[in-house]
Amino acid sequence: MSSPRSSMPLPSAVANDPPPLARCERPAPRCLEVRNAASIRVCFERLAREWGTIDVLVNNAGTNVPTDLATLDEAAWDAVVDTDLKGVAFVTQAAVAVLADGGRIVNVASIYGVVGRVERVAYSAAKGGVVTLTRSLALELATRGITVNAVGPSLIETDLTRDRMRRDPAFRELEIARTPLGRLGTAEDVAGAVVYFASTEAAFVTGQMLLIDGGTSAH
Repeated sequence: MSSPRSSMPLPSAVANDPPPLARCERPAPRCLEVRNAASIRVCFERLAREWGTIDVLVNNAGTNVPTDLATLDEAAWDAVVDTDLKGVAFVTQAAVAVLADGGRIVNVASIYGVVGRVERVAYSAAKGGVVTLTRSLALELATRGITVNAVGPSLIETDLTRDRMRRDPAFRELEIARTPLGRLGTAEDVAGAVVYFASTEAAFVTGQMLLIDGGTSAH
């Protein structure tokens, strides 16, 4: 989320502009439980009192419990779907009340919400839901000039994924081998796309899903 329009204009993708966070006068973390609608409401009521409005919402909270259909249980399903899909829906619902007209919503989906993958039953279902939710919200919020888009990363190197790859080097090599560009994605790869969707350059772009996958989905 970004602070009010008066303190941080919508970021621009122009190369000479300072980084968006450098222009944010009041970056301040807020903790909430995205699986709990009451927690979400309390957070955004507080933001409304403190900031009045916000300009950008990025729905980035997510989790995954790798499982196939045979081993899927209700706890795993709920953990993934409540975080990855329910959380996006109810955070957006609360945010829209304080989101400025002409604001931006960017949802972090996944390549596996488009192409599917074994042992990603709940994750693929949830992320696929995020993709279609993005399109529905784009239509619903267009009358306020609010754009809603999504990014769909493949495996991205983060602290969390690096831990698994250290324990299973073969997994990392397999992921690189299946990526036409021959490397894994980085957080910066995803951030660049998010900044674009949040910028004035994307003012006429809504309801779209941008895959950030090094060409994997082109197979």
